[in-house]
Order: sequence, then C-alpha cells, then structure tokens
Amino acid sequence: MLSIKLPQLFDIHQVPKVFREDNIISGYRHPRSSALDCVLSSFQMNNETINIWTHFLPTWYFLWRFCVLCSTMNFLTDSYTWPLLVYMLLICVYPFTSSCAHTFSTMSSESRHICYFFDYGALSLYSLGCAISYGYYVMPDCWVNSWLHQHFVPIAIGNTLFCTSLSCYSRFVELQFPQRSKALRTGAFVVPFIFDTVPLFYRILLCCGGSCGLTDALSNYCYHLLFAFLTCFLFTAHFPERLAPGRFDFFGMSLLAVVFQTTIPAGRHENPSPLVLQITTFHCTALWYDCMQGLNWH
Repeated sequence: MLSIKLPQLFDIHQVPKVFREDNIISGYRHPRSSALDCVLSSFQMNNETINIWTHFLPTWYFLWRFCVLCSTMNFLTDSYTWPLLVYMLLICVYPFTSSCAHTFSTMSSESRHICYFFDYGALSLYSLGCAISYGYYVMPDCWVNSWLHQHFVPIAIGNTLFCTSLSCYSRFVELQFPQRSKALRTGAFVVPFIFDTVPLFYRILLCCGGSCGLTDALSNYCYHLLFAFLTCFLFTAHFPERLAPGRFDFFGMSLLAVVFQTTIPAGRHENPSPLVLQITTFHCTALWYDCMQGLNWH
C-alpha cells in the first residue's frame, strides 16, 4: 500500500527570521523544502494551508464565470466588452499566482522573496484591471472626456509599476525596519485602491446627496468597497492572532485570505455583475445615439 509521508512542521524559534510571521508560533514548514514537499504541505494543516486553498479554489470559480461570460458576450469583435475581458483575465491570474506563491515560498529565503514578488505583481495587475474597467464603465458622465478620464488608465499603469516596486522593496527592509516595511507595503496597496475607486466614491457621494437613485450596480459596488476596507483592517491589525498569539497559528494569518478570497469574492462574485449592468446601459445609450444620428442624417 502506497503511503505518503507529510512534511514535518516547526515552531517559530526553529525557522529563520525571514520566514516568521507576527504572533504565529507554530505550523511553519521547513525553510528548505523541496518542490514536492511544498505541494504535499498543501494537504496538511499548517499556517499556509488556508492561504493556498482560498486562492486556488476561487481561481476555478472565476474561470467558470469567465466561460459563462464568453458564452453571453462577444469578446472578439465587441470593443465595448474589452475592458471587462481584461478585468476577467486578471481576476483569474491573480489568485492562481498567489496560490503558487504561498505554496512554494518555503523552498529557500531567495525563493520566498521571488514568490512574493510575483504575488505583489499579480495583485497590482488585478488593481490595474479594476482601474481599466472602472475607467470605461463607472466614470461619471460629467467626467467623461475630462483630463482625469483621458489619463485615468495611464496613471493606473504608473501606479501599478511604482507600487509593485515599492511593495517588493519593502521586503528588503523587513528585518531591519519591520514597521517601515509594513507601512510601505500597506501604502503600496492602498494608493492604487484609492485612485481606482475615485469614480465609485464620487457616484456613491452623488447618490447619497440625492442626485441619483441607488441602482443594483451601485449597491454591489458598495459591498465590494466594504469588504475591501475590512481586508485592509485585518492586514494592518493582525486580527485575531494578535489577541492570543499561538491560538490562531493555522487560521490567524490566513484570516485575511479567507476574507479576501471568500467574502470579497462574494463582492467579486457580484463585481462582474455591476460591470455587466454598466456595459448593458452603455450599449443601450450607444445604440440610441446611433439611431438618432441615423435619423438626423436622413
């Protein structure tokens, strides 16, 4: 009978500092694991198991959603859907890349840095996908053709490059200046988020002021923003492992991933939907404009 021996786990004092996590005492994998050990470790309970699976499983869900959209939308010839196509491709790439990063991050200290460089880059690309889709579908009417509208995507590309570099740099100062590293990495994720969601915040404030009605699309965007703020809080507060170090070793540091990959995917599950609603509205407006132009022409 074939038996597979799962890799041994270690406590915090048995692994180098670069592998240690705040308030996580046990459940660490060997810092020189082989690729096979890394794969096998995803099937045992350690402090990365939930991170791995809450990124890997949503990848297939997003691929399924993408296939459904491909059957209902003409991505090849309909240019109105191309920003949504970019968004859906990147939302599939990000969780898969992150799952691989968490899986193989314990092969060596160098591989750990490289894995998380790819992780940060994939997250920044997802942010860029949001910016592209928001810039085309969510931009308020009064901002259309403005300076911000025309430069929204180029600025988002600049944010992606700068913030990816900043988050990668934060790993090099993590051991000497942990607080500075945390601040740099948090800022690298928060700045693109704030810029990308400027059109959303404007629409929400406009509707709160009574200038528009609360549509289904806008309601879904509100849920997405709520879960994003919750994720930021968990990332910076180290909750709940900070309350009882050692009690949440297998779940604590993964709670951020649980929220980001299960509750936010609840927001993401709805997130393509408001984009589709925006596309439908945009299509109807464009068709109406074309008809009026045709009537005026004749």
